[in-house]
Amino acid sequence: MRWVRTTNHKDIGTLYLLFSLLMFLVGGAMAMVIRLELFEPGMQFVDPHFFNSMTTMHALIMVFGAVMPAFVGLANWLVPMMIGAPDMALPRLNNWSFWILPFGFTMLLSTLFMDGGAPAAGWTMYPPLVLQTEDAFPFLIFTVHILGLSSIMGAINIVATILNMRAPGMSLMKMPLFVWTWFITAYLLIAVMPVFAGAVTMLLTDQFFGTSFFDAAGGGDPVLFQHIFWFFGHPEVYIMILPAFGIISAIVPTFARKPLFGYSSMVYASASIAFLSFIVWAHHMFTVGMPVTGELFFMYATMLIAVPTGVKVFNWVSTMWKGAMTFETPMLFALGFIIMFTIGGFSGLMLAITPVDFQYHDTYFVVAHFHYVLVTGAIFSIMAAAYYWLPKWTGNMYDERLGKWHFWLSTIFVNVLFFPQHFLGLAGMPRRIPDYSVQFADWNMVSSLGGFAFGLTQFLFCYIVYKAIKGGEKATDRVWEGATGLEFEQLPSPPPYHSFTEAPEVK
Repeated sequence: MRWVRTTNHKDIGTLYLLFSLLMFLVGGAMAMVIRLELFEPGMQFVDPHFFNSMTTMHALIMVFGAVMPAFVGLANWLVPMMIGAPDMALPRLNNWSFWILPFGFTMLLSTLFMDGGAPAAGWTMYPPLVLQTEDAFPFLIFTVHILGLSSIMGAINIVATILNMRAPGMSLMKMPLFVWTWFITAYLLIAVMPVFAGAVTMLLTDQFFGTSFFDAAGGGDPVLFQHIFWFFGHPEVYIMILPAFGIISAIVPTFARKPLFGYSSMVYASASIAFLSFIVWAHHMFTVGMPVTGELFFMYATMLIAVPTGVKVFNWVSTMWKGAMTFETPMLFALGFIIMFTIGGFSGLMLAITPVDFQYHDTYFVVAHFHYVLVTGAIFSIMAAAYYWLPKWTGNMYDERLGKWHFWLSTIFVNVLFFPQHFLGLAGMPRRIPDYSVQFADWNMVSSLGGFAFGLTQFLFCYIVYKAIKGGEKATDRVWEGATGLEFEQLPSPPPYHSFTEAPEVK
């Protein structure tokens, strides 16, 4: 019962992280169903509707159930400690933010057992296809509302904590970058989640209340939904990667044993990325028939995001330059993030070019691109964070040898899984299909083998975390010996005072 009632930020952070790990395994199991069906041409294991249900559920669970709760869990654990606060500003709200998540995902997963099956319209929920999902439809909409409510409350809590509870002397430009990136991410969440809620509510009224927002027969426009959805959807991508930038900015200086290069430029780059994320949404829609002027604007705006992102990569590399580098597991995952996230960035630049996107659109090239950003980006950063802070959380060191095994196996197999999908996409294989032409068979088989191996490797991660929680070698006060820039050592000293009567009031 202590876990149910707790308002302690560390307990709630742990609950978020454990829930995220469970959803990661559930969503991963759905991905295995997808890769099993795509192992060879023809229909082998599941029917097309169930296959499309798996693609929808896999995406929703990984985005809203695995990646976002993991980052919120890290924020719960670390933000108060990094800014010298005793807890989050709104502890009871924090508890509620977490506990509505399991109910939301229970409702989403229950659609698998309903007449008509789980939603099969993709995580983007485009009309008119999504309106054909029968009994599951209202459950899908209500789930989105619950998850959005959780995200908004968590974001308000983080903003309130950072603005009101910093230690004396800690100005905004002295905050660790993880705090900065979450501060910016929280504002993104507050701005875009209501947009998403509005879009799915309009879908709901189209289905049950006779409106025609997106129904062409009633004078509506299905493309309008795409505009509203992607106005939410593209900032959402950066909601899932900005906290990762903060994690990498904490880990790289530690193992390079140098202060972070270009702190202020990293802050401004993060803010620039957040701002630009609001004006690039229609690069997801180049094929809807927008005017050339619109295509050009969204193409150039999308390319512009590469500049602040490039600043970040340059600063991480500069931090490592001539540093006294060591390669413990967190640093390996951070390096894997930098290299493979950059690959995802380059393929994103390719997708930004409008005439080229006409060929790439809705092919496996897009799937390869966003998985390089979200798996080798967001998820690798979460694993780096877990290894980096696990000794602080548990008091025990994880098994370094097994951690390195986990990194190398994950890195090899994630590339075997997703890199061939670039070739499939360039050759013209469309996404979200259970059957395909025989010309795509070889690379699909390679990709599926990589997927099965990558999925199995994550059980090693579960074992390493379990082993560290249960016991093992005790972590020292200074876990990463000889490191500089450890985040908890960035707290400023209290301002000097000359007598007891001048001491700052402790609230």
